[in-house]
Amino acid sequence: MLVLVPTPVGNLEDVTLRALRVLREADLVLCEDTRTTGRLFQEYGIDTPRQSFHVHNEHARAPAVVERMRGGAVVALVSDAGTPGVSDPGFLLVRAAAEAGVRVEALPGPTAFVPALVASGLPTDRFAFEGFLPHKKGRQTRLKALADEPRTVVLYESPHRLVKLLGQLAEVCGADRPAAVAREISKIHEEVRRGTLAELGAHYGAQAKVRGEIVVVVGGAPAP
Repeated sequence: MLVLVPTPVGNLEDVTLRALRVLREADLVLCEDTRTTGRLFQEYGIDTPRQSFHVHNEHARAPAVVERMRGGAVVALVSDAGTPGVSDPGFLLVRAAAEAGVRVEALPGPTAFVPALVASGLPTDRFAFEGFLPHKKGRQTRLKALADEPRTVVLYESPHRLVKLLGQLAEVCGADRPAAVAREISKIHEEVRRGTLAELGAHYGAQAKVRGEIVVVVGGAPAP
């Protein structure tokens, strides 16, 4: 069996009791980074064997993992933070396991975009999750498509690319489009800043360095 286990995006207290039980009882835990997961294991006294499983080795390791699960092993998959498969490794292994007839179970739990969306002050009844935009090829096409998207849009971005993204969004969506930037979710320095794309771009552009994991929430295109 394959179990997808969400892990905290910041505060280690956000892990669920069920997630802890699964991590203790699994035969193997696949980790995006074994050192990052090791901190969670140390906090809760978990000693289950760990193995790295990330974007650079998932194609090579998936077949052996699937065979192990077909033999009866319970394998838990975690990412560094949040829910595996959501802008993190996971899809390839889930697909391979399902095709091999292996039971797949996904636990509910932490993910970064939900608290960012809810705290943004923008409509939450309908939204589009875009994750990370392409860095180069296809980026402008995706950005232009977002300009006409009537639903609230949720994006992930690295801190050193945040100002560039806000500037590009302002160009295609309009500088006065409402938006919010959530940073360091559930950590000590958590911040949710709301304003127009122009205001947010000016604020973060004036900072010497932006830190933390970033979620950008952009209001949908106004009705014609």
